[in-house]
Amino acid sequence: MKRIKTAVIGSGFMGGAHIEALQRIGGVDVVAISSDDRPSAKALQEKYSIEKFYEDWRDVMTDGEIQAVHNCTPNFLHFEINKAAIEAGKHIFSEKPLTLTSRESQDLLNLLKENNVVNAVNFNYRFYPLIQNARVEIEKGNLGNLYLVHGNYLQDWLYFDTDYNWRLETELSGVSRAVADIGSHWCDLIQFVTGHKINRVFANLITIHTKRKKPTKEVETFEGKEESASTDYNEIEIKTEDAGSILIQLENGTQGVFTVSQVSAGRKNHFSFEIDGSKKAIAWNQERPNEMWIGYREKPNEVLIKDPSLIDESVRKYAAYPGGHPEGYPDGPKNSFANFYDFIRNGKDPNKDHVDFPTFADGHVENKIVEAIIKSNQDQKWVEV
Repeated sequence: MKRIKTAVIGSGFMGGAHIEALQRIGGVDVVAISSDDRPSAKALQEKYSIEKFYEDWRDVMTDGEIQAVHNCTPNFLHFEINKAAIEAGKHIFSEKPLTLTSRESQDLLNLLKENNVVNAVNFNYRFYPLIQNARVEIEKGNLGNLYLVHGNYLQDWLYFDTDYNWRLETELSGVSRAVADIGSHWCDLIQFVTGHKINRVFANLITIHTKRKKPTKEVETFEGKEESASTDYNEIEIKTEDAGSILIQLENGTQGVFTVSQVSAGRKNHFSFEIDGSKKAIAWNQERPNEMWIGYREKPNEVLIKDPSLIDESVRKYAAYPGGHPEGYPDGPKNSFANFYDFIRNGKDPNKDHVDFPTFADGHVENKIVEAIIKSNQDQKWVEV
């Protein structure tokens, strides 16, 4: 197998998650890590025996040994780093959002026409085995005509006004938070599974804590220096949404609605959806990812358990373990990375060949949806994407 040398930029939770997943797919060597947080980067470097450390991410772009880059930095750095990777001719796998605005993401798409590098964005929830199977079920017409899509993405990590994180600051995270951070995953997954784009939205967003207490000191957490137990605070005005509900319409006319929240007590990462069709309905919950509920009118409902022998043959590669052996969150990025690096290894052309992972074009679509949701909330009317 042709080995590919890569670098990870960013040493927070997602940087570590990317490195761990890359260790599992084979044929990829993480030869460098870059971060301005030297202690956390050095800890990852030692843990995973990574050869090089760059405090300045720009040094990654001039390292001729590195063929691909993983961008796991805070949102405000995504555009600059993604642009530099494209210009350096390095394949690029970016965290979402792809950029802070659709103008920036369009600039990247234009740049990709001149610099033919493989590009991907981390909408990792696509790569659960049962999600891949649901997409095939709908493609085959097994749900019939689609009547309705609905669901939610609920968390509680910003429940208290003393909860604080860089994602609350628009300069670092962008003008949208709950929608851009977790709502984008919901929208991407619904579009992926149904095969239809969202073309209209009507949003009602709310900010529960209009002011939050930002700690004056930081302490280590499992995600790095992102939160604090300090009792000394500065009061900060919050300009982004804590929660909201959004009506949507798919391009085929199917109606839908979803709720996002980062202030729902007890909900850690409750990402769920239901798709109602004329033949049956399906529902899935990310916190129980190895089960797909199937609903019927005329007979008992069913639960499909993740099992390679029970899902469509075309998606069995996404189920790495036998039935009864659960797979979860870390396996989504692993499956996505495997497809990304196989594409590179096989010398395929991202401008011509079929890709089986979300690309910068998908990231641009999500930016357009988020911006339409923000505008709809401001104007309180339907907005075209």
